[in-house]
Amino acid sequence: MKVFVTGATGAIGTQLVPELVDAGHTVVGTTTTEAKTARLREAGAEPLVLDVLDAAAVREAVDRVRPEVIIHEATALAGNLDLRKLDQSFALTNRLRTEGTDNILAAAAAAGVRRVIAQSIAGVLCARTGGPVKTEEDPIDPAPVPGSERTAAAIQYLEDAVTSAPGVEGIVLRYGGFYGPGTSLEPGGEQWEMVRKRRFPVIGDGGGIWSLIHIADAARATVAAVDHGAPGIYNIVDDEPARTAEWLPFLARTVGAKPPMRVPRWMGSLLAGKFGTALSTEARGASNTKAKQELDWKPQHASWRDGFVEMARG
Repeated sequence: MKVFVTGATGAIGTQLVPELVDAGHTVVGTTTTEAKTARLREAGAEPLVLDVLDAAAVREAVDRVRPEVIIHEATALAGNLDLRKLDQSFALTNRLRTEGTDNILAAAAAAGVRRVIAQSIAGVLCARTGGPVKTEEDPIDPAPVPGSERTAAAIQYLEDAVTSAPGVEGIVLRYGGFYGPGTSLEPGGEQWEMVRKRRFPVIGDGGGIWSLIHIADAARATVAAVDHGAPGIYNIVDDEPARTAEWLPFLARTVGAKPPMRVPRWMGSLLAGKFGTALSTEARGASNTKAKQELDWKPQHASWRDGFVEMARG
């Protein structure tokens, strides 16, 4: 099957392209710079320099390639994430999720693409009330954390656009928090070093629930979605949602660091902003039951515990 992957040299794309090739698919992968095309060739893909925000270029590329499936993984987050200024940090990514998604869906419709798979985020849209773990059917948060409204709206836009696109099988994958190769949570990565240096505190009671996923497991789930699953939304997370007060100290021990500092909510708001504080204290986890049942997939790293230990061992 011919698969067109946007954002093919990003963290998830780097894992995804070789998995698709190994599964027997013909892959065309996009990047925004000529310098990264060699990486795609080495991974077995045909490289294409493309700006997903250029509607005419996207339409021309998709029309020429004529893929059966498009996987939209384009983001612009490398080195720019500041939880205190979330909407500002996500500004370009939000455009990729709105304008970029529109461009991809229009091109897909014109070229007769069968299926479009797009990246979303687990937990961000879910209401921060009720039970600790949410399914894909649970309601959206009616009041996003202040400072994250534009980001939440962009994610919601992508999900609605993809799952309602006429004539296309639209699948949205809500990935959990990434860790592993190419992410900021790997040995030497930004978050890893913050934990090692005790700069990643537990805020308040640390009761916020996180759902994590090893990046390789996220890539394998995406490959599974090429051939499996009815149109709709799927949580791509591991089997063990966990409180911040549980997974963060475990990670600190794993990297050989002292326990993370604990700070009150008011101080957390200064250090990590309102969104970071909400993640630590109010976030809800996500259930992967639907993905395991309908995508014929399960995470090889069933728990972040095993995944962290594996990373630390190298």
